[in-house]
Amino acid sequence: MTSTGSVVVPRNFRLLEELERGEKGIGDGTVSYGMDDGDDLFMRSWTGTIIGPNHSAHEGRIYTVKLFCDKDYPDRPPSVKFHSRINMTCVNQENGMVDPRYFSMLAQWRREYTMESILTELKKEMASPANRKLQQPAEGSTF
Repeated sequence: MTSTGSVVVPRNFRLLEELERGEKGIGDGTVSYGMDDGDDLFMRSWTGTIIGPNHSAHEGRIYTVKLFCDKDYPDRPPSVKFHSRINMTCVNQENGMVDPRYFSMLAQWRREYTMESILTELKKEMASPANRKLQQPAEGSTF
């Protein structure tokens, strides 16, 4: 229990909950995620998919995102890296890493946040005025 009286869910239970949610599909189906290796007992490596938002340079594009949940997840955020090449203000153009300095959800991480919330927030960021009209690399290119 925490000092506020709430129960802290152990890491693996939390990740099992996230896996179940990811396998069921999320919301409108434009964001999904799952484990890379079902045999990974530590449940570290995940792949997310985001279908670009309408009315943006990302519309209709499918982006693959790698998430790595280290042993201190969910107390600390996972590392987040685009596999698909994308031009966004919060993404390092050399390696595809999402930079917490420019993506506030990672910088101001809270234990309640999930991989789903990260992917959903990245999709919102694609539609933001800063990113909506940025010229994008050729579809299908990767970091």
